[in-house]
Amino acid sequence: MARAIVYTEFGSPAVLHQIEIPDPVAARGEAVVRIEAAGVNPIDAKLRSRKRPSPDITEPRPVGFDGAGVVEALGEGVDDLAVGDRVAVRDALGTYASALAVETEKLVKLPDAVTAAEGAAIGIPAGTAYQSLRSLGVTEGDVLLVHGGSGSVGQFAVQFAVAWGATVIATASPSRHELLRELGAIPVSYDEGLRERVKDAAPAPVTVVLDCAGTDEAIETSLALVDDRDRIATIVRGPDAASFGIRAFSGGSPVPLTAEELAWRAEALQKTVELLAAGDFTIELGPALPLAEAAQAHELMESGAVSGKIILVP
Repeated sequence: MARAIVYTEFGSPAVLHQIEIPDPVAARGEAVVRIEAAGVNPIDAKLRSRKRPSPDITEPRPVGFDGAGVVEALGEGVDDLAVGDRVAVRDALGTYASALAVETEKLVKLPDAVTAAEGAAIGIPAGTAYQSLRSLGVTEGDVLLVHGGSGSVGQFAVQFAVAWGATVIATASPSRHELLRELGAIPVSYDEGLRERVKDAAPAPVTVVLDCAGTDEAIETSLALVDDRDRIATIVRGPDAASFGIRAFSGGSPVPLTAEELAWRAEALQKTVELLAAGDFTIELGPALPLAEAAQAHELMESGAVSGKIILVP
């Protein structure tokens, strides 16, 4: 029997519990992956607590979308993977488990240079950052302001933008400034007077903004610095982004991503794995907890008491 984390009612992290499930079987076009690491993301907690709209629960609901592990079995029609391959998993509900059957289009092979924990930390944050920057048209010569630059999505956004030749200003608490410098950004504290500090720090006027913080000050500063509203986006303020005339990606936005944007999110996994393997990318890892301690992992994430991606290990 395999093990999985599920919940049967919405609520606090305490609703998460571990159960035994039948060993997964690969259908056509799928692979069974023995999960070695599962990434813990904010969306997991928002769905669990129903802060993000969710259908009624009629059976135990699995948790998690990102992971990494080893291929244990292949379904019919799979010829681009082999048993024993190490893979990263994206957008596959139920990665908080010891094993999972996954469509192969949601898998990317992991080279030896990339750990399972790193592979499990990529999917949602890298996909969100990569797609957001592609949608905003970030390119060489841009001056990008990232609000909340030291978070998971923010760190990916900083590194992609720097790799593409943009200058990056990133907000964070002072204790996180050295990290942002190492990633190639110019750090700025996000307290009162943000607009003037950003203007003083930027070597040229800001041309594009990605908000990963969601504060009123972040939105107001963005609107004051960039006239072209199409070059301002938030991943947090989805429900009211339209009232500011800006774009929203995720964050409860009522406007769905386009087919092209969904493709960019998928593309990000392979791109990031390649950059990691080449030594051109960094992932900040946080605590690694046993799978059975998923509730504690959610408590840690929601408290903001730890830095880096929290990982569950079956």
